[in-house]
Amino acid sequence: MSTMELNLGATYLGDGRCAFNVWAPRAESVAVHLVASREQIVPLVRRERGYHSGVAAGVEPGSLYLYRLDGRDGRPDPASRAQPHGVHGPSQVVDALTFAWSDHRWFGPDRQALVLYELHVGTFTETGTFEAVIPHLEELRELGVTAIELMPVAQFPGDRNWGYDGVYPFAVQNSYGGPEGLRRLVDACHGHRMAVILDVVYNHLGPEGNYFGEFAPYFTDRYLTPWGAALNFDGPDSDEVRRFFIENALYWMTDFHIDGFRLDAVHAIVDQAALPFLDELTATVHRHAERLGRRVLVIAESDLNDARVIRPRAVGGYGLDAQWADDFHHALHVLLTGERDGYYRDFGKLSQLARAFREGFVFTGQYSAYRRRRHGSPTYQCSGEQFIVFAQNHDQVGNRARGERLSTLTSYAGLKLAACAVMFSPFTPLLFMGEEYGETAPFQYFTSHSDPELVATVRKGRREEFADFGWEAEVPDPQDEVTFHRCKLQRELRRQGRHRALEELYRELIRLRRELPALAVMDRENLEADVYEREKLLLVRCGSGAEETWLVFFFGTAGLTITLPLPQGRWRKLLDTAESRWLGEGSTVPAEIASAGEVQVTLNPESCILLARTKEA
Repeated sequence: MSTMELNLGATYLGDGRCAFNVWAPRAESVAVHLVASREQIVPLVRRERGYHSGVAAGVEPGSLYLYRLDGRDGRPDPASRAQPHGVHGPSQVVDALTFAWSDHRWFGPDRQALVLYELHVGTFTETGTFEAVIPHLEELRELGVTAIELMPVAQFPGDRNWGYDGVYPFAVQNSYGGPEGLRRLVDACHGHRMAVILDVVYNHLGPEGNYFGEFAPYFTDRYLTPWGAALNFDGPDSDEVRRFFIENALYWMTDFHIDGFRLDAVHAIVDQAALPFLDELTATVHRHAERLGRRVLVIAESDLNDARVIRPRAVGGYGLDAQWADDFHHALHVLLTGERDGYYRDFGKLSQLARAFREGFVFTGQYSAYRRRRHGSPTYQCSGEQFIVFAQNHDQVGNRARGERLSTLTSYAGLKLAACAVMFSPFTPLLFMGEEYGETAPFQYFTSHSDPELVATVRKGRREEFADFGWEAEVPDPQDEVTFHRCKLQRELRRQGRHRALEELYRELIRLRRELPALAVMDRENLEADVYEREKLLLVRCGSGAEETWLVFFFGTAGLTITLPLPQGRWRKLLDTAESRWLGEGSTVPAEIASAGEVQVTLNPESCILLARTKEA
């Protein structure tokens, strides 16, 4: 068997035998140093394209090892499956076949019913482990969540990190519970009919514990990213770099039954190849999913508003299943908070939220004052389900100076209005952990690096990052353990007053989205959005005929009496966030409306009303 057919890393073969395969063209010789009482050294054979491989005896699952390059001090395996002693310690042999999966009837997420819930394992519970998430799955399923999206779990330095400083893409964070803990969580999610989307970082590797450059040309100095040298996806030897990350995705699918990937910051993947890495990765993932008899999604985070990311390959796109739509968030956030600093300076008009409802993006080629150039591309041939929208996520909360959530930046009525905008959009909704009950704990940036120089650099970088926003508050120290503990969810809030009512509202919104045909089918083509800019009123019509629904989004901070162009017929009010049930001031809109083509209504401040056509007897 050639090294191209062997899996990267350590593969346990049974009977005390383990195959090793590492790409290390920068070393003439590579040996496996088995870290045990005998300190066994096993030379590997150098093969084509700089791979080194071989089989070692006397190796069992749990064995620790390092690679010695040309006789030098040992280094962890770039494709390590586990780092029980952290990013600088030895790698560990793992036997994936010993886990008893119970999800044999699980085939993957239903895209039309997808409701995503982003969570950070370390702060979602007090314990901060995969195992500790499992008891909360039932409440998430009852809420209406159909998929959890895990922030990155690849091994990072220390035990406190967002995950984007991960440096061993195949190794599951030891402080979260390692590979076994992640498998148990995924299996439990599938048992609750919930998918698991994994956030993966294929645009850079973390700085601490990063020995990849000693093995091979994983990086290129032809491009720079915000995190340093770019990964080599299009230069000499880039086929092997691509292989590494594509095999990583297939590993998560096969060994962990992962249902999809959120690709971090794909705009930072610089790639001039005729076959782009994103295209190759997505096609390979989809083919492998077909072989497994499952549905696996590939979702991008991109700052480019480039519809090619999600357009079909047949018309020149990369064929990804979906991408995050930041414009929707920005347009909504500015209307609710009034903030206009940084990238928010491009937003502030209600017509922009209407455009986001219609197009997915606000900027589809128009001039951006913040970027001082045109931004984005048209979204034709893109379906509604391909846009992931949100009122909050880890970036938009955590990349504030003090990590404030929307619950501290707008009114309670504003929180309800935000929930309606996301849940009643023709797009795939995403919640950020705790959002459903109005969590007030911040989500701040935290690290636990061991390199003092790196710690100083990170502190300086965070302060400089916020200069454009004019946030004068002192930036919390990322390295201080208090910063991390401050971000733990206060789950007891769910049972209290407004928090409890808000969670009930989210549950009702998700139910209505699921059961009303006009909302369940994410059809941008059959949607109209009209704006009353001066009155701060947005009207959205979804569906047609007997299934027609109207959404009234009012962003004003004082009551408004207005005549609405409601089509002729009888209408039922299915929701009004001003109702006392949702701890509002009380609705003045009747439960049923007979319209002759227009109707006068009085709207409460920052409220949303959902009207559905009554079927004639």
